[in-house]
Amino acid sequence: MKLSKAQYDEIAQFLGHVQPTRQSLRKLKEKFPSQSQSTLLSIFSQEYQKQIKRTHAKHHTAEAAETYYQRYLNGVMKNAAAPVLLELANEVDFAPSLMARIVLERFLQEREQAIPSKTLINSMLRDPSQIPDGVLANQVYQCTVNDCCYGPLVDCIKHAIGHEHEVLLREMLLEKNLSFIAEDQLRAKGYDKTPDFILEVPVAVEGHIIHWIESKASFGDESSHQAYLQDQFWSYWNRFGPGLVIYWYGFIEELDCHRERGILLKDCFPTDIVTLRHSMAQR
Repeated sequence: MKLSKAQYDEIAQFLGHVQPTRQSLRKLKEKFPSQSQSTLLSIFSQEYQKQIKRTHAKHHTAEAAETYYQRYLNGVMKNAAAPVLLELANEVDFAPSLMARIVLERFLQEREQAIPSKTLINSMLRDPSQIPDGVLANQVYQCTVNDCCYGPLVDCIKHAIGHEHEVLLREMLLEKNLSFIAEDQLRAKGYDKTPDFILEVPVAVEGHIIHWIESKASFGDESSHQAYLQDQFWSYWNRFGPGLVIYWYGFIEELDCHRERGILLKDCFPTDIVTLRHSMAQR
């Protein structure tokens, strides 16, 4: 689903005034009933992540970490069963999973008298039963399952959705009898930055030659698209020629402005693919 910049800005402005909760997601769907739910969910997640990045530093000062830890200790002392960490995260407008990470790190630091490794913290966040304190383990679990946009559970879901769309794209290419080399095959040959699929025989889409296709299981907003252009798409273009990016959950239509230079945007698999074989048969 393609949105104009004005439509996208209206959605982003609405999200700037609500808490990042499942209730807010329901309100978003009610406010914009004509937009697809998957598109709204992707925008919801991306806008929240932008907000967290803007305020990330202030939550990670030593003073902030100590304040959160003491508030956690005081809270569970009064009622260990209450969702202390989750409520604290919501109160200060911070992602529950990230709040859990700060408090867990501070707890382990006090317990071990040393700074815990990221590997240990990540392992405990993925599996809170490893945390050597039952109350904190429960608090961390509550944060993880109630976080819409961050944490190991969300990471797992995003990875699965991304893989699902790559499999879907592969099936569509096979259905069209298009020969391709997949990303894992390219990496095995020593390539570092590679698109998901390189077409062994280029095709034409809407009058543009396509050598490669990249699958993105997200909405293409301005900041994410600019980052992808810089980190991925122009590198692919330099190495493999012009290509196609599919944003399965839509994109801001004004971003599709590099067609003449060789990067085409679509929100679905193209239906009007012209193959070399097909064009030769027409002559």
